[in-house]
Amino acid sequence: MWQLILASLIWSLSFGMIGNVLADLPPAGLAMIRLAVAAAVFLPFVRPASVRIHAALVGIGALQFGIMSLAYTGSFRYLKSHEVALFTVMTPVYVAVISDCFQRRFNALNLGAAAVAVTGAGVVLWQGGAPEVSLVGFLLVELSNLCFALGQLLYRELFARAERPLTDRQSFFWLYLGGFAATLPLGLRDVGFVTAMTGPQWLALAHLAVVASGLSFFLWNSGARKVSAGTLAVMNNLKIPLGVLASLLIFRERINLGGLLAGLLLMAVALWLPHLQKERTCRSCFWCSAFNCGRRMFKRNTHDH
Repeated sequence: MWQLILASLIWSLSFGMIGNVLADLPPAGLAMIRLAVAAAVFLPFVRPASVRIHAALVGIGALQFGIMSLAYTGSFRYLKSHEVALFTVMTPVYVAVISDCFQRRFNALNLGAAAVAVTGAGVVLWQGGAPEVSLVGFLLVELSNLCFALGQLLYRELFARAERPLTDRQSFFWLYLGGFAATLPLGLRDVGFVTAMTGPQWLALAHLAVVASGLSFFLWNSGARKVSAGTLAVMNNLKIPLGVLASLLIFRERINLGGLLAGLLLMAVALWLPHLQKERTCRSCFWCSAFNCGRRMFKRNTHDH
């Protein structure tokens, strides 16, 4: 779990950095450069494996890092920053539901823990009143959440099912390569902005590329393989209260301390819930059967022969 916590701490600092230093730069170009640098960081660790394993990793990376980044950054054109943050709280629900479908089971406490985590994150972010929001922006954020949730679970499945899987560090070049390829068409259109970047912006971009992307995504996917689905679902929202703390202590933003403490308490409860009850199998759910069929196809296509 320490890997998930460390990644969340790093990401909590990234919110303020992006909002205060890089806000005026094109998002697709930023995503492309971040993933290109992250891929270069892991290039020395590349080891030979089957073409199917490499292709599966590239596909997962395109989904989890590439499409996710494009959808997430694109949503800022339609939503305010706090609205984007609020809508990311659905990620643990997607993780809990998809994981149970992959494993052909139903664990009510996993879903309940995810719901409590969503509530806790919502309490942290809620400022009162129901604002009018863009449907396009909302759908882009939810697409980003779904891609990130599905990508990390597919990565778990790949390592669990492959006969001779690579190590995490040997795999991440291919993941970042897939993410870079997914951002390339839109990123190339915006790449001219680099000539006008200031020194602080270059430093911020270097941090985001090497640490927030390169290191943190590696820590997250590696840690995701070592915890239960319920804990993973809850941890997907830990970065939100941590980001609020960073905004309070580092960037001196005004924050509702009562909401912060209440949200942290709810998330602590959510982390405890998945350990209360053993999972029970779901054999009749149509959606579980459909997802399980896809998982078996994924398994056959990614075995290392």
